[in-house]
Amino acid sequence: MSIFKAYDIRGLYGEEMDETTALAIGRAFARVLAKLRGKQPGELRVGLGRDMRLTAPAMAAALREGLVAEGAAVLDAGMVATEVLYFLVGSRGLDGGAMVTASHNPKAYTGVKLIREGALALSGDAGIGDVAREIEAGLGPAPGGGSSEEVDVWEEYRAHALSFVEPRSVEPLKVVVDGGNGMAGPTVGPILRELGLGLDELYFEPDGEFPDHEPNPLLPENRKLIEGRVRAAGADLGIAWDGDADRCFFIDGEGTFCDGDFVCALLARSALAAHPGATILYDPRSSRAVPDLVAAEGGRSDLSRVGHAFFKQRMREEGAAFGGEVSGHYYFRDFWCADSGTIPALLILELLSRDGRSLAELMAEFRSRYFISGEINSEVADQIGKMEEIAARWSDGEQTRLDGISVDYPDWHFNVRPSNTEPLLRLNLESLVSREDMEEKRDEVLGLIRG
Repeated sequence: MSIFKAYDIRGLYGEEMDETTALAIGRAFARVLAKLRGKQPGELRVGLGRDMRLTAPAMAAALREGLVAEGAAVLDAGMVATEVLYFLVGSRGLDGGAMVTASHNPKAYTGVKLIREGALALSGDAGIGDVAREIEAGLGPAPGGGSSEEVDVWEEYRAHALSFVEPRSVEPLKVVVDGGNGMAGPTVGPILRELGLGLDELYFEPDGEFPDHEPNPLLPENRKLIEGRVRAAGADLGIAWDGDADRCFFIDGEGTFCDGDFVCALLARSALAAHPGATILYDPRSSRAVPDLVAAEGGRSDLSRVGHAFFKQRMREEGAAFGGEVSGHYYFRDFWCADSGTIPALLILELLSRDGRSLAELMAEFRSRYFISGEINSEVADQIGKMEEIAARWSDGEQTRLDGISVDYPDWHFNVRPSNTEPLLRLNLESLVSREDMEEKRDEVLGLIRG
């Protein structure tokens, strides 16, 4: 399977990717970026960052060598969260950047996220395929002439993240935080400690061995500890991050996971308070809680295809103030339309402090009205054929094809979309009637998918 994915470059270290691959990616990226920017490679200024994975220092060094070999000037931020690399590229007006990370994947993986100016992501549709083709065509001799310098943007980043809230308004809430031995500890930790919170820190030390659990809070088994700790400690809430800390996830004070679309609705409320009448983006898998709340708060909502590369582009096209995905990616216009794991944590803490209700009470507002299935995966050999069967079976519903197939009825709806990397179809379904109605319709759609 190709290492060149829809949203990044990723593979098993030593089997699919190594330092030789990273060097080639660095050289090819410089060439592709130069064409995108209408410049010579020797005119480029490119940011570089890496996560805490054991292979990241060597992979980042090789990628840097490739960029320098093509003539680029590299600003190396060292070990940082992905959003700090976005900040470096956006705040300093760089031509692009590369983040050596495999995000939430197990420790055997390595990878690279590539961005162009303004922290706009390269994707399989735009840019990543060009990098692959440059490498496949043969890179030949390198012109050389580039340079590299180490940079520290921590204080600037910290100030920018805190500008999204009024720090003095945050109450001394009791919060359990789980960094998953990833980049949240050194990135979000110091900012949260400034706010006078009662922090119970779990796995806040970066460790590429991941001795405690994989850095993927979307998997229920990786949330068991924080959910139990929240209940045992009588905490107000819990917050967990993935490996490179560009996504965050919330646990309410009862120890219950908060679905990403409901969190998106809460963050939309904060965004509309700061930007009245603004546009809010959400993805086709989302609960109707998002557009309903946006309409009630006087905003405008619209859809984007799933994936950070598509969201960032759509945010720019629509001038949206905020966008959110079910998967825990949250995007902010005032952060170069990029996703952050720090800013949502700050905004939810501020919202809870100002609202006075608990996170469980705020979630109950949605859970009592919107009954969602969560994402359910099914292995399907002929994904396209199966989606056409779905289209024929529910032909009386309103159908759209923005991302997979979405079918809407007045009191229920669903989205089925193919995985970008596996022979899977992913179902998300919601009923506005009852949990029993959701389960009945869920089982009916799954019966066709798996039949």
